[in-house]
Amino acid sequence: MISAVVLIHAESAKIPQVAEQVVEIPGIDTVYSTAGSVDLIAIARVARHEDFAGVIADRLNKVEGVRDTETHIAFRTYSPSDVEEGFALGMD
Repeated sequence: MISAVVLIHAESAKIPQVAEQVVEIPGIDTVYSTAGSVDLIAIARVARHEDFAGVIADRLNKVEGVRDTETHIAFRTYSPSDVEEGFALGMD
């Protein structure tokens, strides 16, 4: 799977409704309500890069209340289990 982090600017009065609609979009894994320079952060996961167009451009950007988005496609994903496995190589 290919992952992307989507930063979402939403109309203030509609943030909860936007989050609820965005998380229902196939290809959106999780939506976080955040403090800071963006209102919501969505994690998108798709099988092919081309699929981001359908998820983000065709669906997410058209949710009522979404003002702007910025998408960051992940090159590689790191998690605590990945780091442990990397350091454990050759330890057997």
